[in-house]
Amino acid sequence: MHQPASVTAPASGLPIGPEVDTHAAPRPERRTLAGRFVDLVPLDPAAHAPSLWAESHGQTRDAIWQYLFEPPFPDFNSFKAHLERKAASEDPLFFAIVDKATGKAVGYETLMRIDAAHRVIEVGNIMYGASLQRTPGATEAQYLLARYVFDDLGYRRFEWKCNALNAPSRRAAERFGFTFEGVFRQHMIVQGRNRDTAWFSMLDSEWPSRKAAFERWLAPENFDAEGRQRHSLAALRGPGA
Repeated sequence: MHQPASVTAPASGLPIGPEVDTHAAPRPERRTLAGRFVDLVPLDPAAHAPSLWAESHGQTRDAIWQYLFEPPFPDFNSFKAHLERKAASEDPLFFAIVDKATGKAVGYETLMRIDAAHRVIEVGNIMYGASLQRTPGATEAQYLLARYVFDDLGYRRFEWKCNALNAPSRRAAERFGFTFEGVFRQHMIVQGRNRDTAWFSMLDSEWPSRKAAFERWLAPENFDAEGRQRHSLAALRGPGA
């Protein structure tokens, strides 16, 4: 079990947390985060709605939307209206995930619950379209956000939360280097059903080793001629990391 770092208060003799620089972090901005496989760009419904609709409303649409806050949409116009509302939001702040090979949007994700004063931020609303799932771009999309959060903005804590029944999301969080912190019971009502929420986090002190593993995994030499990974992300991170 994690034991919080502490010091002894000289006046009371009781344990307290170590001192922390109290400056606020900058809020994330609408900007492009460029990668090798994908770019994260500000969500633009006019440009991105057609490909996002095709990616998310095919044969696998029920699985794609199962654990998101919205069910699948009945038609393209209602889906585009949904994207227009999301694109106008400051928190959550939406990024489209654009495949560099095709130039098409294949998913989206957000930075949300932005607490600049405490330098805490969350990745959420992750929608991976059919062609993005289980690809290097799916991993790179998370690396690009984490790098932005820690290296550019200087946050202390990066959070991942998901439906506690969403086994793929929980596996992904652990694969990316987030630490499981527990389950908030009866935390939400989503699509008319109870949601217990699993909480994960990554800290700024952990990011350097996570970043190094991400970059080794994403490097060209980690993929064979057929595009298969030579080493897993967990293996590159090493035991206990």
